[in-house]
Amino acid sequence: MVGEARKTVRIGVLGAARIVRRALVLPARRVPEVTVAAIAARDRHRAHAHARRLGIPRVHEDYDALLADPDLDAVYVPLPNSLHAEWSVRALRAGKHVLCEKPIAGNEAEARRLADVAARTGRIVCEAMHPAYHPLTDRVRTLVAEGAIGEVGHVEARIAFPIPSTGDIRWSYELGGGAVMDLGVYAVALLRTLTGAEPTEVTGAEARIRTPGVDRRVDARLRFPNGATGRIVTSMWGWPLLAGHCRVEGSAGRLTVLNPLGPHLFHRIVLDTGSRRRHERVAGRPDTYTCQLRAFAEAITHGRPLPTGPEYFLANTRVIDAIYHATGLPLRGAG
Repeated sequence: MVGEARKTVRIGVLGAARIVRRALVLPARRVPEVTVAAIAARDRHRAHAHARRLGIPRVHEDYDALLADPDLDAVYVPLPNSLHAEWSVRALRAGKHVLCEKPIAGNEAEARRLADVAARTGRIVCEAMHPAYHPLTDRVRTLVAEGAIGEVGHVEARIAFPIPSTGDIRWSYELGGGAVMDLGVYAVALLRTLTGAEPTEVTGAEARIRTPGVDRRVDARLRFPNGATGRIVTSMWGWPLLAGHCRVEGSAGRLTVLNPLGPHLFHRIVLDTGSRRRHERVAGRPDTYTCQLRAFAEAITHGRPLPTGPEYFLANTRVIDAIYHATGLPLRGAG
């Protein structure tokens, strides 16, 4: 049950993705309440190789066998985007809590089904939007909410990283690829976090494609309830080639955040109120993935709320659907 008393959360991994080491195995070494106990993959030989390399003690024959393992409390899902919702639902129905890589669903309909299953089963489901768990996010949210730059008038996020190989799964429509699905999910979340509100509409969006149905670059404009405007620019191939910052324009100044996605590596808050410019950093160097895993474990063991649970990911997928509708590109995922 959610909030059940136990000392260790035993996690099984569905898939032998590269991100498993960085997002789960290394953080688990810093979170004593978590044990990475098992793994399964479509290719059993690859699963065994991954287990040996990462020190995971058990390998299951397939995904279903892992979900049936009574010794596991939770499942981490780093599969291709198109499989996130399906296997998260299966894991919940098998009685496991779920930490699923972003985007947790291909569209709002998938996300709502996932949220409904979580509610019926009493299990926790968490979208792995790791930057949301770093103290930088709380600090920036607090600065805006306390009126450090006055009333918010415009918020903008630019997130870009080149993916040159068209053989990468992020270029496959069938696997849920696209710039918005890979990087834009972060940009959308940043706008919602910085404004503290949900956009009322996407007023326009332009997409450029590289493979059929898959956006390589999207520039979208949004409007918020108080009349504030928003913009996201995200790209896997195009201009900007590399970007990672967001900006909030207020009636009394401007706030810029550098590297909101990897703040443990480097970050900076720049607060400019005209007569004064201040640079700020959050103390310490906590890793975003470690912060996330610790919060996930505490939600299971102590019933503590999670920032990126169903309410969060339902709102994010709703905006992503609206952006795709505005570009004229088809939604990802099943209906």
